[in-house]
Amino acid sequence: MDYKILENENVVINEKDGIHYLQFRKLLEYDSLIGHAFSIGRDLNFRTAPKNGMDYLPKEEMDLALNNYKKLCNAVGFEYKNLIRPTMSHSDNVQIVKEKINKDTPDMNIPSLENTDGLITDKREFILATTGSDCITMVFFDPVKKVLGNVHSGWRGTLAGISHNAVEKLKENFNVDAKNLICCMAPAIRKCHFEVDKDVADMFYEKYKYFSDIDEIISKGSGGNPEKYYIDTIKININLLLDDGLKQENIIDSKICTVCNEKMINSFRAHKAGFGLNALIAGLR
Repeated sequence: MDYKILENENVVINEKDGIHYLQFRKLLEYDSLIGHAFSIGRDLNFRTAPKNGMDYLPKEEMDLALNNYKKLCNAVGFEYKNLIRPTMSHSDNVQIVKEKINKDTPDMNIPSLENTDGLITDKREFILATTGSDCITMVFFDPVKKVLGNVHSGWRGTLAGISHNAVEKLKENFNVDAKNLICCMAPAIRKCHFEVDKDVADMFYEKYKYFSDIDEIISKGSGGNPEKYYIDTIKININLLLDDGLKQENIIDSKICTVCNEKMINSFRAHKAGFGLNALIAGLR
């Protein structure tokens, strides 16, 4: 598989020891301060918590996911044991990570990290992880204050404004100046495939009708089905970040749709019951 075709002016595809991963050109300018990677390849799955209807994750699937995390960490020079992954629930909750629970193994399925879709830290030894399968995962980085965030924003998180919550926490707890803040958004479902019924479209319209481009963000039939609505959740997050004071040039979109590229990236919409999870990891060096 030629994953290099995913490259554009904002992202590059790298490979090490058989694992492929995406990196943002903007963050690579600060490679001495921050490491990061977004997993590429349908042969990879990073699920470590039970899916809906499952009481537990089978050991074989857990072992496979942990090995994939280990390979992704090794690819960018991270210590796997320092990984921290919240148990995500499509919430708008963002936590600040000040300590690690497990000494020699990753923090996963930790009670204190349940119902959490974003992590922030200024600790150099911590590696923050989020996962998604069409949902937007995003890295926040302030090279001045040297603070990092990793956020999962599904459509519910986008509707609730989790990216705004993350910026507010960065400002309040680390005195971050939004003008210095960088946000990079990894591959996710885009408007071409984010097809919803009127009830969901109405919720987004009611929440974000103050956007001057709301009729461009939400449109009926634009994706091919005249009875469905199509929503640009990427643009919603960009608007929220601009309102929060981020500079346009510091908001980096991968420009990659997971559904359009479902042969190379896990996608819930494309793969249905057999969907896997992509991982975004980031840590301060």
